[in-house]
Amino acid sequence: MSDLLADVRARAAVFRQTIMRPPWALRMASGAPLTLATMLRGHAWVVPDQHEPVLIGVGDIAVVRGDVPYTVADDPATTPSLVVTSADYCPGADSIEPARTCGTPADGAAVLLSGAFERRGELSERLLHALPAVLVVPAEDSPSSSVEMVAEEIARDRPGQQMVLDRLLDLMLVSALRSWFDEPGTNAPAWCRALDDPVVGPALRLLHDTPVHPWTVADLANKVGVSRAALARRFTALVGEPPMAYLTSWRIALAADLLRETDHTVGTIARKVGYANAFALSVAFKRLRGTRPSDHRNAEPAQWRAG
Repeated sequence: MSDLLADVRARAAVFRQTIMRPPWALRMASGAPLTLATMLRGHAWVVPDQHEPVLIGVGDIAVVRGDVPYTVADDPATTPSLVVTSADYCPGADSIEPARTCGTPADGAAVLLSGAFERRGELSERLLHALPAVLVVPAEDSPSSSVEMVAEEIARDRPGQQMVLDRLLDLMLVSALRSWFDEPGTNAPAWCRALDDPVVGPALRLLHDTPVHPWTVADLANKVGVSRAALARRFTALVGEPPMAYLTSWRIALAADLLRETDHTVGTIARKVGYANAFALSVAFKRLRGTRPSDHRNAEPAQWRAG
């Protein structure tokens, strides 16, 4: 989990408190790679395309991936009245001071609090691919103190407000994911669950910590004190793929992050993640991602744009 969250760092995160009177529905198309939402009053349905609607109540935290177009509404059947983009985040013309609050207070109105990581570099691809389309952490398991601090912070303008909100968004995400990972029976990635296994767990940590090492299954098995066949069989059963296939996908995920986050050459990145040269990395990258490393670096991250 520490590996997944190491790169989480919001910068100029977008936060809004939205006051809505029923019936209401917002089609979310901001393009943000990850959005967190919670209700301060009332309830809402998160309705992702091609997935079941998910209900969130007061204090629940929904973590929504940006590659999944979705609607937020008072009822799954309500037709969206507005498409919310990054240029038009407030739902409608009405807004009250401060600017982070949209809508007019009224009896019976729902109050939705949302925060978005707008830059893909703030989150590693490994984290984004590990998450379900919509993750909901119930109020009893969610960091209520963080939600309350955000609500208080956006209620009035204060010096250094953006930095405080950025760090609070980081805290909300990390706390929500900790609760999700700790929940028995959670649908966390197989390799995350396998970290607790006495054989596969140490093998995974070796691969994570030193991907540059020229690992073989025999070498890995020797390190964790089991036979090659036993490790291969147990690793595949728990993780869902053989050790070397997993190592390849891990190296490519690391390379993908480095391509977007640094200006290192492809050759330098190749050596950092365990490949002899740029050609070897390019072959593996193209096989797993369908594109070359240089194209990945230069491409607009359309896969995380909702619409």
